[in-house]
Amino acid sequence: MGPPTRPPQPELSSEVPGQGRLLSLGTLERAPWWVLLLLAGGIFALFGILRSPIYRQTYNFLAPAIVVTLKLAFTAYGLAMVLGLFAALGQLSRNPIPYTIARLYVEVVRGVPLLVQLIYIAFVVTPIIADLTGQRWMRNDMVRATMGLGIGYGAYLAEIYRAGIQSIPRGQTEAARSLGMTPWLAMRHVILPQAIRIILPPLGNDFVAMLKDSSLASVISVQELTYSGSLLNARTFRSFETYNVVALLYLIMTLLGSVGVRGLERWAGKGFRH
Repeated sequence: MGPPTRPPQPELSSEVPGQGRLLSLGTLERAPWWVLLLLAGGIFALFGILRSPIYRQTYNFLAPAIVVTLKLAFTAYGLAMVLGLFAALGQLSRNPIPYTIARLYVEVVRGVPLLVQLIYIAFVVTPIIADLTGQRWMRNDMVRATMGLGIGYGAYLAEIYRAGIQSIPRGQTEAARSLGMTPWLAMRHVILPQAIRIILPPLGNDFVAMLKDSSLASVISVQELTYSGSLLNARTFRSFETYNVVALLYLIMTLLGSVGVRGLERWAGKGFRH
């Protein structure tokens, strides 16, 4: 008789029972359902606009206001970026005069609601400047709105700039100074290029916020999206259709802006890794 044979043993699976089910559930939980819901809602809204003559008329009336809204947001944000940078550098200065001016600007502007600032600049500050200088273009509604939003957001951007600059190690400044650079050259060629990668994402987020806050310009009769929607509603009394389209257009613009901000974040992250 030969040696006794062992009965075949069942193969042991390396998978934990239920692991595949758990992974699939976890994958489903992490799926961007909000994106799918937004796409479904957007397709449904677009289908409704294309089918309904009322929605098409509403969109055709509001379409020029989209350009005004984007122009206002970009110009005001450009002004805010310049003011914010100068205010941040003033707060980092050892000279008490620019430090005091910059700090006073940041604290006062951040302590007053943006709507109040916009009204005050539009109806108090710019008329005084126009009378003193004789520059009638200062009374233009678009100019007044740009100044109001730019000055208001400049104070918030100043804190973003300041935090980004202060996050750079002091050794970078000392190394630049040891090479014979002046403080201005060290800031321009060494500190700011490194800080810009840190502050790009929050700057992008603030631009999206300004895009929405540009609706405040409707209080001074700027022909942007919200004001145009109010005019159309006053003419037609179709509040449902009008403000549906207004909300949808704002949502599309802010979502596109958010996608751009995420792209900046990825770009900044790659810059740090490389």
